[in-house]
Amino acid sequence: MSAIAVIDFETTGSAPAQGARATEVAVVMLEQGRIVDRFQSLMRTGAHIPSFIVQLTGISNEMVATAPDAAQVMGEAARFVGGRPMVAHNASFDRQFWRAELARIGAIADHDFACTVLLSRRLYPDAPNHKLGTLAQWFDLPLSGRAHRALADAEVTAHLLARMQRDLELHHGCPSANHAVLMGLQRVAMPKVTQHLKALAGAPQPSAGPLSTAR
Repeated sequence: MSAIAVIDFETTGSAPAQGARATEVAVVMLEQGRIVDRFQSLMRTGAHIPSFIVQLTGISNEMVATAPDAAQVMGEAARFVGGRPMVAHNASFDRQFWRAELARIGAIADHDFACTVLLSRRLYPDAPNHKLGTLAQWFDLPLSGRAHRALADAEVTAHLLARMQRDLELHHGCPSANHAVLMGLQRVAMPKVTQHLKALAGAPQPSAGPLSTAR
């Protein structure tokens, strides 16, 4: 499997369309189920960070005031990602900031995003919920720092993705849980997930009559 770029943003709000800007970005490269490289930086945009966001992330206005300019950071992040496919937890959130921040520097941001929230709902319907922290605890995933900091969350997401790829291959018989397979799976309607997974594995359809398991 080729490398996948797993990304996480911390921001001043919920949407660029409402004036929110990124405060921190992290990208980790996942290859063959292992993290092989990392990029992380705070970024200075001039946007004010509300107090409740400071409490949530620990990123203060003073911290970003001395951070590199957002244009520099996003240029470096774009070069780090290159043309690799991307993954995020709740990808619709991170994708909009990826596109908005890169648009400000005139960079292309047409990467395909797979979403570990959508994938989790399809692969693990019995999970208590599909929040990153809950899944990390449920699977006992490695933790490398404070939640709601970009690098720590990107690394946990990468470990979750590796678990998903392993489960697809070992438990569902998928020959290769590459990014295209992930994109296809997250689009499948929930009632059709089992059928879709069988098709991925090339499993035969059940016979009309019951199978005997007697020895």
